[in-house]
Amino acid sequence: MLASFRRLSKSAVGTSLMVIVLLMILAGFAMQDIRSVFSGGAGLSKGTLVKVGDEELTERDLSNAMRRALNQARQENPEASYATLANQFDPILGSLIDERALLAFADDHGFALSKRLIDKEIAELPQNRGLNGKFSETAYRTFLQQQQMTDADVRRLITAGLTQRLVLAPAAVDARIPVGVARNYAAMLLEGRQGQLVLVPTKAFRAGLNPSDGDIQSFYAQNRQRYTVGEQRVIRIAKIGPESVANVAPSDAEIAAYYKANQATYGGAETRVISQAVVQDKKQADAIAARARAGAAFAAAAAPFGLSAEDVSVGPQDRAQFAGLAGEAVANSAFTAANGAIVGPIRSDLGWHVIKIDEIRGATGKSLAQVRGEIAAQLATNKRKEALTELVTKVEDQIDGGASFAEAVGAAKLPVTTTPPINSGGASRKDPAYRLPAELAPVVKAGFAMMPDDDPEVVTLPNEAGFAVVAVDSVIEAAPAPLAEIKDQVREDWIHRKASDRARAIASQIAAKVAGGMAVDKAVAEAGVPLPPAQEISARRIQIAQANPDAVAPLRMLFSLTEGKSRLMADPKDRGFFIIKTNKITPGNAITNPLLIAQTQTEFQRTVPDELGQQLLAAMKADQGVKRDEKAIQAAKRRITGADQ
Repeated sequence: MLASFRRLSKSAVGTSLMVIVLLMILAGFAMQDIRSVFSGGAGLSKGTLVKVGDEELTERDLSNAMRRALNQARQENPEASYATLANQFDPILGSLIDERALLAFADDHGFALSKRLIDKEIAELPQNRGLNGKFSETAYRTFLQQQQMTDADVRRLITAGLTQRLVLAPAAVDARIPVGVARNYAAMLLEGRQGQLVLVPTKAFRAGLNPSDGDIQSFYAQNRQRYTVGEQRVIRIAKIGPESVANVAPSDAEIAAYYKANQATYGGAETRVISQAVVQDKKQADAIAARARAGAAFAAAAAPFGLSAEDVSVGPQDRAQFAGLAGEAVANSAFTAANGAIVGPIRSDLGWHVIKIDEIRGATGKSLAQVRGEIAAQLATNKRKEALTELVTKVEDQIDGGASFAEAVGAAKLPVTTTPPINSGGASRKDPAYRLPAELAPVVKAGFAMMPDDDPEVVTLPNEAGFAVVAVDSVIEAAPAPLAEIKDQVREDWIHRKASDRARAIASQIAAKVAGGMAVDKAVAEAGVPLPPAQEISARRIQIAQANPDAVAPLRMLFSLTEGKSRLMADPKDRGFFIIKTNKITPGNAITNPLLIAQTQTEFQRTVPDELGQQLLAAMKADQGVKRDEKAIQAAKRRITGADQ
């Protein structure tokens, strides 16, 4: 809502500009579109575009910021180019000027950040930590290389972020909006307007447009940046996967040795059903053994000494189980005795043991022949993992030793795949059907992160698919696509441009007549071409935020005009031109809508802190002075984006 108020009331405060993001270094710089500008570039050194106080903004700084913005844009659109970012040039430049103003103001007023504090922020970046979780100089160097930044660049960004947090943020703490202010803006939201809308569609003027080859060639030459194709690369890939070690298998001796080493698992173990009486007095133990050997039931033999049948019943036990229960000496005696034998008394840490072997149950395991396949499969899996690790290590050692991609993969006898020219999304312009397997996505990412002359890299593939050796074969820089490849597209663009020019001319005639007092319907009828009739439109200001995308722009224009006024505007979706006229304005009244007043107040209190920070930043720029070299700025814009405006 606050953004609508700003636009519709023609406030000096504009929309927020480009967010400068460097991973976790900066949360953002929400900046306003106010520029403190001194004409010309007098006093600026060569290569300096803008000077704020003692802080300089060079062409290199701007190029680096545009490069980072392009890298970020390519995360969503692999075909993105500097031409795609042409409309972001001015916001990015503005945000860099704001950053310089903040640093210049802080330095001028003695607000200094210690090197130790900056070091601490760098050390806390997750990308700069080693395997032990602590700061790693190697990881930091890798981070700088990946981001194509210097240590000084990182320190400047961190300094700007901390200064923003410590200088700008306090100015906006605990901002409060009076109810009276919120009530007035809430009333604006309830304001109603009625008007008329005419659309002059571009498609109505396409008839008869048939460009010659010369027209197409000329249009292409004038709009080359429009057809720029993003950087493409040819990547060489050597996969190291399970198939690379498919011939690795265990020998018969290894299978037999594994079976023997795991006899308890595969061969089974003998179990015995045991009864046991444990007493502390040897005479009692002798009496129990004598009664049991004389033929008394074991439980009855132990009963005179306070042991019940449950106390003496141990049940089925293998040797290991019984050793854990009674001790090794007792278990040895019990498992060497015959079935039905009375064993003991035998002394242990627990007392005196008397044991009866009630039943001997033989081992129930499987023979080697029965489990051979199972053991062979398990050993093969383990051996292949080990062989795969050894192969990867061998390749990495060769690369570390200076071997080229061809030498390293050739020594390992790995098959090599060479992609066609692909973009960072893995797609090929020449072959739309081409797709790398999904498991090779990390390969594309690594291939575009590498410099063309970097050593090959070994990357890990997801879902245990193995590894891949990656190298850049060649790089095709971003450039306009050849006309022969996109002639149909250029032809269509030429037709659309000419039709749009015709539509604009007719729309301008209609707009001029309406502005001169002619009724909208009559102005449309006098256009001399069949057009959709004028539409009656009626809305409240609050509906702008709720309108569908096609209606937002006309509604905003309806609410920006005074009563009886009209204006021509281009359709944001490039479908034609609108003529909007505001016929009637009905003021809103929020007195009877306290809920809307409260919502408006809450909305303001969420956004006012940013506005206060922006105002403070504007004051800083006024305090420090901003000198711009407009010629150098426009030259940089043409060089980077190919755009003049």
